[in-house]
Amino acid sequence: MNNNIQSSGAVADLAQVTESSLPNSPDVAVSGGSIPALRPRTLEECGLTETYAADLVSKHLFERGVLDLEQITRYTALPGSQVERVFYFLREEGRAEIRGTAANGLLRFALTDRGRAAAQEALSRDGYIGPAPVPLEQYTGMVARQTLQSRGLSGAEVHAAFQDIVVRPDVLDRLGPAMHSGRALFIYGDSGTGKTYIARKLSRLMLGEVLIPYAVLVADKAVRLYDPEVHEKLDPHPGEQAVFLDRGHDPRYALCKRPVVMVGGELTMDMLEVQFDAATRIHHAPAQMRANNGMLVIDDLGRQRMRPDELFNRWIVPMEEGQDFLSLSTGQHFQVPFKVALLFSSNLHPLELADEAFLRRIGYKIRFEPLTPEEYRAIWHQECQRQGITADPAHVAFMLEQMHGPSGVPLLPCHPRDLIGLATDYLRYRGEAELTRKALIRAWQNYFVESGGAGEESAS
Repeated sequence: MNNNIQSSGAVADLAQVTESSLPNSPDVAVSGGSIPALRPRTLEECGLTETYAADLVSKHLFERGVLDLEQITRYTALPGSQVERVFYFLREEGRAEIRGTAANGLLRFALTDRGRAAAQEALSRDGYIGPAPVPLEQYTGMVARQTLQSRGLSGAEVHAAFQDIVVRPDVLDRLGPAMHSGRALFIYGDSGTGKTYIARKLSRLMLGEVLIPYAVLVADKAVRLYDPEVHEKLDPHPGEQAVFLDRGHDPRYALCKRPVVMVGGELTMDMLEVQFDAATRIHHAPAQMRANNGMLVIDDLGRQRMRPDELFNRWIVPMEEGQDFLSLSTGQHFQVPFKVALLFSSNLHPLELADEAFLRRIGYKIRFEPLTPEEYRAIWHQECQRQGITADPAHVAFMLEQMHGPSGVPLLPCHPRDLIGLATDYLRYRGEAELTRKALIRAWQNYFVESGGAGEESAS
């Protein structure tokens, strides 16, 4: 077979370099352990049929024109020897032909008229063009090996991650176990108490790296999973070309930081199902599947376009069983892991959103309270440093004693940032540099609706 399409041994060299020492290839080192990720040697180990691989290669050729074996190996993330096997199959079927050799000595291939027709037919069935997808069974196994619980999370790591943020130690000691437990977490409290801010910072607890497949194969349809807006890719071997590595992970996966997906009032029920783009004929994974092995935050709960009970009912089975049930545009149903740190955040009290029976399924409920004066001072000092302003203790004392106190406005984490920001706007308008009480009073009057009271006369 090899003699039919080799050129000066270049194909054999490509396969050898790509797959050398596979039995001894190390796993990808990650924080707290390693991920079993040996490169597959055959299509069978990839979980793909020769027919599927041929269609995928054909789609790449249809999109890009003439390609050599190294390029197609890189684009498909398939073993070099198996790409050679696929090209032999395509030539036997009259779907591909040799178009000379590249500068590197490798043969160049293109589709025949028959091959272009077959590629168009394949695209009509499934428009995905990219690295070879990972079969659902392999994806399920990989998710199970990469859970947050398998890594572990210590109290020291939690406190270290928040050492630059003003948050009560007892709150951290409630958030930490919640994030590690795999149970859902509900944080609630008045607007401005820092829920969204802390929810975003919880991404610091997403320690370690995970392997994310570019796509998952379900019933011969590729469901695109890797999303560059969600998955931050890492390079385990900077400066080296992945196609020539004799070590490292299966290139059908991207090595990434643990994902964090945050959705708010824009969330609709269909975003939690597989999305099918009729124009491109590509299936896209829903938010919770993209968040697997990471965190999914539902912010501003109660502000979505669907009723809260509809959203909660959607999560009952995944939360209890650790499995989610999805379907393709063809109606094919399938089951995927639900291994996410699920966090709900709301300004509303939990009992206004769900009954006690459902709330029992949420392991952790944490209320965010207004600040103490000491916490307010600490945040004020941090915000002054951030904005390059001298942190005068007299200014924060003035705000606490003469503005918040008489007006009864609670001390919220957002106030120092917002009030100092408005005050600096006023100073720039006036051509002044030093923060003054007058600027702070103006900021207060502009910030609070119909605030009245403290300091109005002094600002005039």
